[in-house]
Amino acid sequence: MNWRIGSVPHLNVRPLIYGIESEMTFCTPAQLADALHRREFDVGLVPVAEVLLHDQYDIIDGIGVVSFGDVRSAFLVHQVPPEQIRNISIDPASRSTVWLLRVLFAECFGTEPKFHPRGTDCEATFVFGDEAVNRLARIPDEPRLDLSAAWTEWTKLPFVYAVWAVQRGVADAALAAKLRQAKADGLAHLDEVIEKSTLGTPEIRRDYLTRRIRYDLDADAKRGLRKFQEYLVKLKLVEPHELRFVELDTAPASSLRFGSVGFVAKLAPPEQAGRPFR
Repeated sequence: MNWRIGSVPHLNVRPLIYGIESEMTFCTPAQLADALHRREFDVGLVPVAEVLLHDQYDIIDGIGVVSFGDVRSAFLVHQVPPEQIRNISIDPASRSTVWLLRVLFAECFGTEPKFHPRGTDCEATFVFGDEAVNRLARIPDEPRLDLSAAWTEWTKLPFVYAVWAVQRGVADAALAAKLRQAKADGLAHLDEVIEKSTLGTPEIRRDYLTRRIRYDLDADAKRGLRKFQEYLVKLKLVEPHELRFVELDTAPASSLRFGSVGFVAKLAPPEQAGRPFR
C-alpha cells in the first residue's frame, strides 16, 4: 500500500524518518495537524496537540519525540522573571508547545499571559524547533525558560512532543514495521544525521540528538502524555477521550494488538506540588 505520510521538517524527527524521507510530505506543525485532521494524510509524525484535540487516530506505540528535562529546542526568551511575564510573542505554527506554555503559566505561576504574533514588543518571546537550535549557537547565554525542563520539574514526567498518528483503522503490521525500521536505521546512523544538518554547530546538534531527545514512547512517556491531556482538559482546550495505541510487533495485520491509556477525569496534583522556576 502507498500510504500518504506527512511529517514536520525539524531536525529532531530526522532519526525517525531515516530512509523514507522521499515518501514524506513536509509541513509546518500546524499545517500538518490541520491536513491530517482533514484526512489528507493516512499517517503523520504530528505534534501531540492533534491527537489530544481530535479523537480520530491510532498512535503507533513505542515511537515518539520525547524529552526528560532540558530539551534546548523549545524555550522562552524573557526580559523579566517568568512570574512577571504578561505578554508573549509566539509563532502560531506550534500548537503543542504554545499549549504547554499555557499549562505551565497557569499551573506554576497562576497567570494567563496574552499571546501575540512574532515581532510584537513583549516581555518574552517563544522560540522552538530548528530556529531554537540556531539561536543557541548565536546567543548561548540569554535568559531562557526551557519548557521541557519546567514540565519535568513540575510533573516529574517526560514531555512528548510528537507521535506517529494514523487515521483510525488504517494501521497494519506493514506500516508499523516500516516506521519501526526507519527509527532503527535513524538511530544507527545518528552520526550521518548530525553531519548532514547545517543547524547550530556540530556540538549542539550532537548534544541535542543524543542527550536531549528520546525516541521511545514508553510507559513513562505515555504517563506524561496523559498528564498533559489532563491539564489541557482542565483549561478547556480539549475534550477528554481515550488514547489508543497500536503495538509495534510483526503480527499479521489481522492480529495487530491495541492498547489504550484511559483518561482520568479527576486531576491529580503532581508530586511535590509547588511553584517552581521563580
